Amino acid sequence: MDFIFQTWPWYVSGFLIGMVMLSLIYFGKTFGMSTNLRSLCAMTGLGKKVGFFDFDWKAQRWNLLVVLGAMFGGFVAVHFMSDASNVAINPKTIAQLAQLGIDAPNGKLLPDALFGNAIFQSPKNILILTIGGILIGFGTRYASGCTSGHAIYGLSSFQLPSLKAVIGFFIGGLIMVHFIFPLIF
Repeated sequence: MDFIFQTWPWYVSGFLIGMVMLSLIYFGKTFGMSTNLRSLCAMTGLGKKVGFFDFDWKAQRWNLLVVLGAMFGGFVAVHFMSDASNVAINPKTIAQLAQLGIDAPNGKLLPDALFGNAIFQSPKNILILTIGGILIGFGTRYASGCTSGHAIYGLSSFQLPSLKAVIGFFIGGLIMVHFIFPLIF
C-alpha cells in the first residue's frame, strides 16, 4: 500500500493516462472538463434560450461521471492519501515566494497564503479570483476547450488546434508567473 501513498513516477502516471486516452479514442469518446459545464447548462433547459446549449446532453452523461470521479478522487487523495513529505520543493522557489510575502507550505502541498480559506476575507483576493475565473471561462470558450481537453485528449489524438492551444497555455503561464504574479502580490 505504500506505493499508492507515494508520489507516482511520471512513467506510471503517464502510462495510465495514455491507456485512458486510448480507450476513449477506441470507444469514440472525447474528453474534457469544460464540456461538462455546457452539459449542465443544457440539462437545465438553457438550450431553449441560447443556441450553444441546444444539443443532446444525454450523450455526454458519461463525462459527468468523470467530473464526479475527479472530485471524489481529489477528496480521497487530499484527506486520506496525501503525504507532503515526499514532495520536494526547490529552495529557490521557496525563496522567491518569500520575497512576495508567501509562506513556505511547511509540510503541506500548497501555501495557505494562496490556497487557504483566509483568501476569501480579502476584497483584493476575491477580486483576483473573480477576474481570473472570468478570464479562464473566456479563454476556455475561445480555445474551444480547457487545458485537460487540449493537453490530454487533443494532443493524444494529434489535433493541431490542441497543440496551438497548449503552446498558448504555456506561454500564458510563463507570462503570468514571471510578470503579472509579482505585480499582484
